[in-house]
Amino acid sequence: MSYNAKFPQTRLRRLRYNGTVRKMVTETSLQLSDLVMPLFVCPGDNVANPINSMPGNFQLSVDNLVKECKEIHGKGIKAVLLFGIPDYKDDDGTVACQENGIVQRAIRAIKEELSDLMIIADVCNCEYTKHGHCGPIVDGDVDNDKTLTILARQSVSLAQAGADMIAPSDMMDGRVGVIRKALDENGFYKIPIMSYAAKYASGFYGPFREAAGSAPQFGDRSSYQMNPANTNEALREISLDIEEGADIVMVKPALSYLDVICRVKDTFKMPVAAYNVSGEFSMVKAAGAQGWIDEKRVMMEIITSIKRAGADIIITYHAKDIADILKNA
Repeated sequence: MSYNAKFPQTRLRRLRYNGTVRKMVTETSLQLSDLVMPLFVCPGDNVANPINSMPGNFQLSVDNLVKECKEIHGKGIKAVLLFGIPDYKDDDGTVACQENGIVQRAIRAIKEELSDLMIIADVCNCEYTKHGHCGPIVDGDVDNDKTLTILARQSVSLAQAGADMIAPSDMMDGRVGVIRKALDENGFYKIPIMSYAAKYASGFYGPFREAAGSAPQFGDRSSYQMNPANTNEALREISLDIEEGADIVMVKPALSYLDVICRVKDTFKMPVAAYNVSGEFSMVKAAGAQGWIDEKRVMMEIITSIKRAGADIIITYHAKDIADILKNA
């Protein structure tokens, strides 16, 4: 593309002097429909445990989770992403497959009150295993193929409970195809899969691991999550997930991976989700609390950058605050 415009005939500030004109020529606009709010559900009654590293977020019992979902829905946010904190854990994560598991109970309770709220169910084992890894351990590492069977069972169980979308976050090879086959064989061919397709082994997950109680008890997740230095590998991961049946592909984290989001969108021209993760959220909250930044302004700038990079869906703990700003704009 060639630009031959010259000063003084061309003055780009003409489109900046007036607030109305600035809005008219805005290239990237956030919408309420872009937002997904992540939530943590735990056992008990009337429980609202504050997550210290994530101000304004809580581990919620099912009854309080339903109340929170009503508030979220009332703000115009139409989708939530659920993570479970189980009553107990086991060695391989099969507790996540139980009909009366914590997330399954939460889904049924929410649907009784808010039938039109989209419930996205995270599918992984790290919150459900004693060791905090994403599947059964064999010879000191997660066994990929044994994990696939558990993920498929978990996905079907969540769909049976009423989940509207399945979101596998484990990064096992082949899991999208196995989950798609299991869902279809059980009559859930209409349930879309939002795959955590390019999930990096990131340092930004710390607050989440406190919230979900999912920190690995030994080692790290570098043998299955992606190397933060790689982008070509992300395209290979995403291509495979699409071939296996992913309907939406996700990049996680978002802020340090805007280039990956952009490459994914440009390459595949399909719906892209981005997860504005806990560490990204907590940095903004901490700096805002110290008065070092204008918290709301920086929040909106970050989320807009994620949308500008190519994300169609933004999963963020800022969702309620963003909704208030958008509704009052």
